Amino acid sequence: EIGVIGGGIMGAGIATAALLAGYAVVMIERDDDACERGIANVRHHLGGSLKRGIITQSRHDQLLGDLVSSKDYAALANCDLVIEAVFEDMGVKHDVFAKLSAHCKPDAVLASNTSYLDIDAIATACTHPERVIGLHFFSPAHVMKLLEVVRTRLANPATLATALAFAKRLGKIAVPCGVCDGFIGNRIMSAYRKHCEYMLEDGSLPSDIDRAMTNFGFPMGLFAMQDMTGLEISWATRKRLAPTRDPNERYVALGDYLCEMGRFGRKNGLGWYRYDEHGKAFPDPVVDELVIAESAKKGIKRRPFSDAEIIETILSAMQAEGEKILTEGIAHSPDAIDVVMVNGYGFPRHKGGPMHLKKTA
Repeated sequence: EIGVIGGGIMGAGIATAALLAGYAVVMIERDDDACERGIANVRHHLGGSLKRGIITQSRHDQLLGDLVSSKDYAALANCDLVIEAVFEDMGVKHDVFAKLSAHCKPDAVLASNTSYLDIDAIATACTHPERVIGLHFFSPAHVMKLLEVVRTRLANPATLATALAFAKRLGKIAVPCGVCDGFIGNRIMSAYRKHCEYMLEDGSLPSDIDRAMTNFGFPMGLFAMQDMTGLEISWATRKRLAPTRDPNERYVALGDYLCEMGRFGRKNGLGWYRYDEHGKAFPDPVVDELVIAESAKKGIKRRPFSDAEIIETILSAMQAEGEKILTEGIAHSPDAIDVVMVNGYGFPRHKGGPMHLKKTA
């Protein structure tokens, strides 16, 4: 049995992936209404698999029968692996893991799906921190193949082996990595996003950068991708890290301004772009004017950037952060970084990855 804490978009995706791999799943939510919504989310995902012919009607019905939802953590008593997929807040995570430590069997592996938070710190809420590991799924979790397996400082070999075996059974591409803010993929994305934001203030617009990226081979540009995942996620991370930010380092607040304006991306039709009723994206003059006004406020003389210059800036940022990740031992090889960027972040597969391009330049 697999336990999943949270039945939202990510939790339901993880539950669906586990069901499709043949596991029985116990989903924990905070109340009866949330339990029903979680079941409905999984039913929606399985319905998609049925519609595409991936599963039959009888298999669909069987899988739904393998899913139970409860608000009582005691329902996890027989689970061999429990994956937390709740809000990105350390206090909330600590509360969840304290409950898991109290209700799960002594040899159960306890995993966090956190995107950024320190899993070593999360593990301190447990009686047996050696059983804690990170399983960073990518959304939608039942579709995306990449899985970052984050080995904590105290995780024992059996915990890591269990996580890797689980990933294999789910058909995931598992990449082991160490604990740091953002692990491999999100850390590199944060680095190149920062330089893209610098280019915004220096003369580009979101559509310029996204066009250069899609022309290079990415399925979508950085700002379109942020709109898809939700701007509030990175906003919460920036607020969390604000006390530790170097006051002398250049900071671009444009993403913060958008969130303060209630522009969170596709989910509400407004983000870096505006979206029509069919979900089609259009450059928004409101955002372009905001970008230009911010440059003026900072006394920056704007200039045009060519597609080649935009891509060179992005690749250099990726490669520089990749070298730091290797030096710190977060990733075990340049190839591991490339696997993450190709399979989780849309880096064009035929180009090999940022570290491969650096090696062959």
